[in-house]
Amino acid sequence: MKFFTTFLGCKVNSYEIQGVACSLIKNGLIETNNKDEADIFIINTCAVTEVSANKSKKLIRQYRRNYPESIIVVMGCYSQYSSELISKEIGANIVIGTSYRDKIYEFINDFITNRKNIVKINESFNERKYENLSINNYFEKTRAFVKIQDGCNNFCTYCLIPYIRGISRSRNVDSIINEINDLINNGYKEIVLTGIDQGSYGIDFEIKSSFSNLLKKILETFPNLYRLRISSIEESQIDQQFLKLLKQYPNIANHLHIPLQSGSKKILKAMNRKYNLDEFKETIDKIREIRNDISITTDVIVGFPGETDEDFMETFNFIKQIGFSKVHVFPYSDRNGTKASKLENKIPNNIKHERVLKLLKLSKELQKQYSSRFYGSNIDFLMETYNKKTHISKGHSSNYLEVIVNSDKNLKDQILNLQFNKDIDAENFTV
Repeated sequence: MKFFTTFLGCKVNSYEIQGVACSLIKNGLIETNNKDEADIFIINTCAVTEVSANKSKKLIRQYRRNYPESIIVVMGCYSQYSSELISKEIGANIVIGTSYRDKIYEFINDFITNRKNIVKINESFNERKYENLSINNYFEKTRAFVKIQDGCNNFCTYCLIPYIRGISRSRNVDSIINEINDLINNGYKEIVLTGIDQGSYGIDFEIKSSFSNLLKKILETFPNLYRLRISSIEESQIDQQFLKLLKQYPNIANHLHIPLQSGSKKILKAMNRKYNLDEFKETIDKIREIRNDISITTDVIVGFPGETDEDFMETFNFIKQIGFSKVHVFPYSDRNGTKASKLENKIPNNIKHERVLKLLKLSKELQKQYSSRFYGSNIDFLMETYNKKTHISKGHSSNYLEVIVNSDKNLKDQILNLQFNKDIDAENFTV
């Protein structure tokens, strides 16, 4: 039987769908990129915002409508959140939420035998065992994500994740090391560590550990790894050991994504974030003392209940003060079950839209300011993709500058030293 996979949302979802694919292949199923020849469709969903939940629902309906005879398997945050709707109203055959991903092959066989829909949702948010998926290859040959942790204990007032992913659970160190070893042996030059709240890695172990300890172990074990990238880390989880490693190991990518969410003290408190603005700025300053050219990106939510124009401008000005190299902007949306959904003083959609546009404009300006610092510099770029039809390769530097290279030969997986002349959306190179 042949299966087709797709996903919405974060890097963790990307890893999980690839982990499921590897498991199915080991059990004799065949992965296909041709939807029309697939017997099974596996969809990993997202529900972090109302928009992502609606996209997930639309995607499931689309596959059910277009492939009525195929087996539809739905997993992920949206299916954990809306399992009954997905099974009964949309008609997915197997719905598993954010657990039981390692049982999908068994569920598929069960459905084929009994022709009865399966809904298997973990109702307990106190699951303490990490569900181990493993991969030895990834969608891209040059870059592979490695999931190290699941769940979250932070309970930010706007966020559903602790309720649908459960509490923080860490992956066994040896399992992580073995997977990275397999990926490096299979030719991957960049490893990206990812998790739902990966900076909390190790807090659930009987003998407490930390994300920095894991980072040190990986760097010591694989001294020849070309690049180790950290997908995201909270400011409150950056400790002294992390800063020392950043200084000691140049193969840690020169880019950190550190979520801010708001630059207003009042709104940060209402969000139940675990830091204040002074601490945030102090940590950024320490990072830049070590690497003054590092790219620091962030996430921001606008239109949180009670956010006044003054609150928004505090955020706007704080972003300028920090000088992020890029800002990912999200309009606040109510998620049923969260504390924020019960707050009053909701912000009208038109005001949220205006604030999003203002921050996106600022983000574009900051991107240009950051990238312009490197004009005329020779930079190493790891080439990640190649389009046979257009003869175009794309790649990124350690600090996530992008280049587009025209070449008659496939440059994927090569490291090119190029003079960076324009901002990341511009100049093509010819090799």
